[in-house]
Amino acid sequence: MRIIIIGAGKVGYFLAENLCKENHVTIIDRNSAALRKAEENLDVLCIKGSGVSTSVLLEAGVKQADLLIAVTSTDEINMVCCLTGKKLGAVQTIARIRDPEYAQELSLLKEELDLDMVINPEQAAADEIARSMNFSTAMNVESFAKGRVRLVEIKVTEDMPIAGMKINDIPSKFSSQILIGVIVRGDEILIPSGDYVIEEDDSIYVIGKSSNIYNFCKMLGKCPVKLKNVMIMGGGRIAIYLANLLTEMGMKVTILEIDKEKCIELSELLPEALIINGDGSDEELLQSENISDVDAFIAMTGMDEENLMSALIAKQNGAGKVIAKISRLNYAKVANNLGVDSVISPKLITSNQILTYVSRNNVETLHRIIEGKAEIIEFIVDRKSKILNTKLKDLKLPHDVIIATIVRKNEIVIPHGNDLIKEGDRVIVIAKNKNVSQLKDIIAYNRGKA
Repeated sequence: MRIIIIGAGKVGYFLAENLCKENHVTIIDRNSAALRKAEENLDVLCIKGSGVSTSVLLEAGVKQADLLIAVTSTDEINMVCCLTGKKLGAVQTIARIRDPEYAQELSLLKEELDLDMVINPEQAAADEIARSMNFSTAMNVESFAKGRVRLVEIKVTEDMPIAGMKINDIPSKFSSQILIGVIVRGDEILIPSGDYVIEEDDSIYVIGKSSNIYNFCKMLGKCPVKLKNVMIMGGGRIAIYLANLLTEMGMKVTILEIDKEKCIELSELLPEALIINGDGSDEELLQSENISDVDAFIAMTGMDEENLMSALIAKQNGAGKVIAKISRLNYAKVANNLGVDSVISPKLITSNQILTYVSRNNVETLHRIIEGKAEIIEFIVDRKSKILNTKLKDLKLPHDVIIATIVRKNEIVIPHGNDLIKEGDRVIVIAKNKNVSQLKDIIAYNRGKA
C-alpha cells in the first residue's frame, strides 16, 4: 500500500514507524529537523513542503496513493490536505480533527470533505479513561466485540489468592470464565501456558466477558467501586471531553488549571464542573481541595514529567486511582513501577485506530499494549476460511500467539483445544512481538489465503 503522511510530529512519526514495515510511506512536513529524524531512523521517503500544496502532493505521488493521512497540528490544514489529496487522486483519506467545536459536526464534515475516517486522539483518550472508571481496580482497560469483551491489566499483590497459583488451577478456584493472556514479569513478556505460576508483582492481562472480569476482580479482593469524585489536572481538550463524559456518568468533576483565562473558558464550557485556578502539582493546593477524598485523580497537562509527579503526589496524599497522560511510551513502565495506577497515551490510541483501518481485511479492532510489544487483534471469520470446523489444537499458529476469545452471536467462549471456529465468529488473538503484517498473515490463513 502507498501511504502519504502529512505531519512528521509525534503522531506522524509514530504512524510512519509502524506502517513503513509493510507499506511504501512518504512523509511531508515543513520542519527539516523532524524530516531528518524520520529519514535517519525509518525506511520512508521524506519531502519538505506544505501538505496543502498541489505541487508537493504530486511530487509525493498522490495520484498513486492508496491512503493519505493528515496529522498536522492544525485541524483546518488537515481537512484541506485531505480534500486536495482526494481531488488529486488519493483513494482514501484520514484527517486528525481535535477541536471540540468540530466534534458535533464530524459526520457532516466527513461527508462534505469525502473523508474515509476522522480521528480525534483527545476524544478517544477521554473515552478510554471513562471506560476504565468502570473497573477502578484495573490499571488499563480495552474493549472488544463492541464492549462485550474486556481486557484488563491487574497488578498482582501478595494478598491476592492467585499469587503463587498455576494458571491451570485457576478455573477450579474461580467460577468466572476468564483467560490470562499476557504476563509481564520485570522486563519479560510472557504468553503463558497452563503450567505458568503467577507471582507477586506480575502484571497480568485478563480477558473475558465484561461481567466475568468484574466477578474475577471481586474474587481477587479488588472489588471495583463506583467512583463519585474525580479531579482532573489540566484544562486541555481531553479534560473537556472527559468532564462531559464523567458528568453524564453521574460523577462530580473538579478541574485544576493554572491559566486563569483558560479557567474562565472552561467554566463557560463546563457549567456542571468545578473549575479551580491553581497548580495541580502544588501539594498544599491538593490538600486544601481534599485530595484524600477524591476517588480518581487524572493528570493530563502537556508535560509528561509534570503529569507523573502530580499523580504520585496525589497518590501519596490519599487519592484513590491515579492516571497520568504520557507522550513517551517508555515512561509507561517507569510510571507503573512508581505507583501510578494507569497511563494513557493519545498517540498510541490514534495509532491503534489507524492501524486497525489500514489492516481492515475483516479486522474489527487492534490494540497494542506494553509499549507496543504485544498486540491484540479482533477479526471476523468469513466463509472462505480453511479452518472452519477445525479444532483449535490442530491449528498451526505461530509461536507466542494464542486465540484468547471467540464471540459467537450471544455466546462468549474462552476456547480450549477441542473448540471450533465457525463462520461469523469474532476471534480475538493475542500476539507477542508480532507486527501488523504477521498478524495479517494469521488472518489471511483464516481467510484461506495461506
